[in-house]
Amino acid sequence: MTDHLTQTIRLAGTWTSATDTCKLSYGGRFLRRKVIQTLDGQSMLVDLPKTTSLNHGDAFETTEGQLVEVIAAEEELLEITGENLVQLAWHIGNRHTPCQIETDHLLIQNDPVIGHMLEHLGAKVMQVLRPFTPEGGAYGHGRTHSHEHGHTAHDHDHAH
Repeated sequence: MTDHLTQTIRLAGTWTSATDTCKLSYGGRFLRRKVIQTLDGQSMLVDLPKTTSLNHGDAFETTEGQLVEVIAAEEELLEITGENLVQLAWHIGNRHTPCQIETDHLLIQNDPVIGHMLEHLGAKVMQVLRPFTPEGGAYGHGRTHSHEHGHTAHDHDHAH
């Protein structure tokens, strides 16, 4: 039996005063119907009308009106550094691999094949444990593997 039901997402910056939080990985933040656990030990049935990509800082609104903040969980990633980050980012994007772009490094999911290719291009590749919040993709939400052309609540992200 779940403690709460949510069918509503509130975007980051449009809400205040969450009563609870949940930590979800990058994969876990792409969902439609799923029971998730909050940090306070509550279970919540997420039942959305369509599969949705959530960002760090978004919130679930329960049917009782409570807000549960979504936090990006730490996960195993590869940190990429090197002389030409722009070229390395191009090679990552060319393979439709989600990528978090920082000023002095890139972060991708732990994919040894991509990591090995980047090392051959002169990159330094190091395994790290960090939250993963990749750039939004051409479809507005960084989920380029879905190739969904429909509009979502996250379409405001496409201008990055």
